[in-house]
Amino acid sequence: MTALVRSVSTETFHRPFTHQALYNRRLRTTGGRYRLRDHNIEINPHLLQYYGLPELLGVIKHELCHYHLHLLHGGYQHKDADFKKLLAATGGSRFAPPMPPREDRTVNYLYICPQCQAKYPRQRRIDTRRFVCGRCHHRLELVGLDVKMSQISA
Repeated sequence: MTALVRSVSTETFHRPFTHQALYNRRLRTTGGRYRLRDHNIEINPHLLQYYGLPELLGVIKHELCHYHLHLLHGGYQHKDADFKKLLAATGGSRFAPPMPPREDRTVNYLYICPQCQAKYPRQRRIDTRRFVCGRCHHRLELVGLDVKMSQISA
């Protein structure tokens, strides 16, 4: 991974990448992450698996924009004009594509609003005396324990 990031950095940014780039399987909803403390780049391995090399290269360019601007003391945050300008110039991805949902996981608790039928799958138990439905503000009821997500229809 580090070799690929180094080659993209020299070809696209004409600057060396001197730190580590690695896969992080714990990344779930993001394509990658630039760590400010140690300047390493982490990439979601599911990105390559589900979307292929072109999307992976777009995310690598995005993270390299953070990397190079941070080391050059430029505006490295998403809101900064320097970042937006460099990202557009290099052809990096502005957003990572959505990750597919994980395998059919088990939900420990399933709460349903008896009034509007809104479903609330939860890993932890919630206090139904304190928390109410977000749609209609009615009290929730615990209806299931250890339910598969595929059994819950929206």
